[in-house]
Amino acid sequence: MIGLALAFQQLLAILDRLEIPFLVGGSVASGSHGLPRQTNDIDILADFRGTDPGALCALLEGEFYVNRQTVAEAIRTGRPFNAIHLKGAFKFDFFPAAEEFTHSELRRKRYVVSAAPGLEDIEFPVASPEDTILAKLQWFRKGGEISDRQWQDILGVLTVQSGRLDVAYLREWAACLGVADLLDRALSHSEPGP
Repeated sequence: MIGLALAFQQLLAILDRLEIPFLVGGSVASGSHGLPRQTNDIDILADFRGTDPGALCALLEGEFYVNRQTVAEAIRTGRPFNAIHLKGAFKFDFFPAAEEFTHSELRRKRYVVSAAPGLEDIEFPVASPEDTILAKLQWFRKGGEISDRQWQDILGVLTVQSGRLDVAYLREWAACLGVADLLDRALSHSEPGP
């Protein structure tokens, strides 16, 4: 069975070949800035403007399962789609950059050499710590504020990055995204006790 690292490198090569701006988010990003954990998929935020969906699918189809119609419609409407690696059955979830916040995330991406399980020693762009927190807060809210995994990812980044975060940026975007109350709660939970 093929390893996650090789499948991921194949995908990165395709994105680079098509010159698609992207970053890795989700638990891989939160693990890069906070506390690493296993994940079942890799979330990729990408700016598909100017990308021919047919060309993207043609390159993916050699190693990945994708549905051409779904990909084209998702890119057109700014909705997520996925690609599944045929030999390793690894899932990569793509999120088209379609909002002001997602474009801000792409501008602020950071390159890391991963320590994520299965992706060790691969360099790739991830969301900044602040954008990782904000995106996770959005997912936490959309999920009914019940996901302990999302909440722990948020607290992990806040704790590990304590003192290095751009709190003004966090507060500004949290207000815009409707998660200011959650940010306040997370900040209060991550502060060291007396």
